[in-house]
Amino acid sequence: MSDLPRVPEPAQYSTPVTPPPYGAYPTAPGTNVLAIISLVAAFLMPIAGVITGHIALGQIRRTGEQGEGLAKAGLILSYVFIGLGILAAIAYVIFFVVLFSASEYSNTGF
Repeated sequence: MSDLPRVPEPAQYSTPVTPPPYGAYPTAPGTNVLAIISLVAAFLMPIAGVITGHIALGQIRRTGEQGEGLAKAGLILSYVFIGLGILAAIAYVIFFVVLFSASEYSNTGF
């Protein structure tokens, strides 16, 4: 009977070592909410788009969030729409000044 392999006692068994479970993948920083608001506000209220765009860029630089392109697009569109609004207001005023001045001359017989 000495030819048979000896079975170790239960205390001699080693417990299997399991590696610690992996943690969740680190999440990427999200998109800055004010950057999204800046882009939307550029079409609705350009002044609000300018304000939120500048605040968003400051937050993005400080926190490392995503959305810098959205904030810049919101700023650019806001400034363009403000400029177009100013040009439209100037054209409106000029149009009515010319219209009323022309009607004034037509009443005098010139």
